[in-house]
Amino acid sequence: MQDKTKETQALMDEGERVMNICNACRYCEGFCAVFPAMERRFSFASEDLRYLANLCHDCRECYYACQYAPPHEFKINVPKVLTRIRRQSYEEYTWPAGFARFFNHPVYMLFLSMVIIPMVFIIFGVMEHGIDGLMQVYTDDQGSFYQVMSHTQMVSVFGLIGLYVLLAFIMGWLKFKRDISHDGTKITGWQDMKQALKDILTMRYLGSSGDGCTYPDENQSLLRRNFHHFTFYGFMLCFAATSVATVYHYWLNYPAPYPLLSLPVILGTLGGIGLIIGPCGLLYLKKKRDKKPSDEIQSSSDTTLLLILLFISITGLLLMLLRETAWMGGLLLVHLGLVMGLFLSMPYGKFVHGIYRFGALLRFTSEGRKS
Repeated sequence: MQDKTKETQALMDEGERVMNICNACRYCEGFCAVFPAMERRFSFASEDLRYLANLCHDCRECYYACQYAPPHEFKINVPKVLTRIRRQSYEEYTWPAGFARFFNHPVYMLFLSMVIIPMVFIIFGVMEHGIDGLMQVYTDDQGSFYQVMSHTQMVSVFGLIGLYVLLAFIMGWLKFKRDISHDGTKITGWQDMKQALKDILTMRYLGSSGDGCTYPDENQSLLRRNFHHFTFYGFMLCFAATSVATVYHYWLNYPAPYPLLSLPVILGTLGGIGLIIGPCGLLYLKKKRDKKPSDEIQSSSDTTLLLILLFISITGLLLMLLRETAWMGGLLLVHLGLVMGLFLSMPYGKFVHGIYRFGALLRFTSEGRKS
């Protein structure tokens, strides 16, 4: 614990050193939200550094433009320092606190989400139905999915885990809100929220006025923003498909599975395609990236989330195509296991950045309006 405290303090000291030099230089003030927010400060407490770190989109323009970047003796590497502080902030806000270790060991979460949990689903499926039962062919008219796992079982298991994940998010948000409100700034205005949502939905700070960010190298490109759009909106389409299916089931008394041209299937298919294009593109860019401004642990955490989303999409689309074949039972259990793995990884992996970045943008908008 003492070593961890010293490590955190050393990181904050480095963050303060870097921000003080940047605040004196101010060459990068037009690149993103971090630098205008930095310029409003004369000192940098840990709360301020965590706020700035979560405001950073890792576009890296400041790194390639910086006259003090390595090999200069100042060794200014804003993206790397802020990424490490951002990861430390994830640990700080984690609930329960004991699970914070996943942020430093993303391979554990990858193994849990993509191997252990799907295996548990398969084992329970075999115990309940036997291998022959799982290989049995069911038609849509027979409610094929619910022959393998009943609707009650699905709702009970995923509902309980969903409530736990929601509680973990709320507890993390309350800790984060305490940090970004430590000076008394209020961040609840509707206009501020609308602007923050717009910045997130358009991924404004990965655009650089239409030229794109300097990722995977010093050349500007919109590829990263476009692949993020595929990933984000693919996820939202899948969420919309689940929401529509819920309305069908409970309000219209129309249970799954649904025809290929039904609204839930169309939304889910489009979302699944987006969640293949987006993660594949981001994984490709990540492989080509310049590693000097990168934090390798955080990069592994990013990769973990992308792989989970990718395999959920692949198994989901295969399940749709093969749902009236002998492959359906096994595919369904693997798919549900991966989805459960995603649920459980959300508060303890890269997924949390969306929540804290929204909060940081909300704070940025609020203090900008008042300055």
